[in-house]
Amino acid sequence: MTTQEDIVRFMAGAFPHGQFVIVEARERRATIRREVSPPDIRPGGTVSGPTLMALADTALYVALHATLGITPQAVTSNLNINFLRRPAADKALVADCTLLKVGRSLVVGEVSLFSEGEDEPVAHVVGTYAVPPGPVPAATPSSRPTPR
Repeated sequence: MTTQEDIVRFMAGAFPHGQFVIVEARERRATIRREVSPPDIRPGGTVSGPTLMALADTALYVALHATLGITPQAVTSNLNINFLRRPAADKALVADCTLLKVGRSLVVGEVSLFSEGEDEPVAHVVGTYAVPPGPVPAATPSSRPTPR
């Protein structure tokens, strides 16, 4: 079973400049947090859309690892975001992810993004990850076709 510590180690190696902290990672769930910094602020004094989208995508990836084990070749195949309200530029962002479907080749999840300490989400995201096929198991004598 993949632990949260395993995922933290993998993510730190794969994304050494990642600007997020894994708060929780367990079967079908992940919560991550990201401080907002000046490069994340767009004109008008709000957090940029790409910052929110990256955080949501990362939360999906973390939940996938917590559910399937470390799966580096899993890739985003779809990401849809609805911006609901203006995020606070002076508060960290929190992403709460729940996986809705875990299939053999696709994983679908939703992410609610919050300004830390606020009850109402700033965005709602639905995303899909394509999961690479696993290794083909070796044929056992009982699974081999019978010669004619």
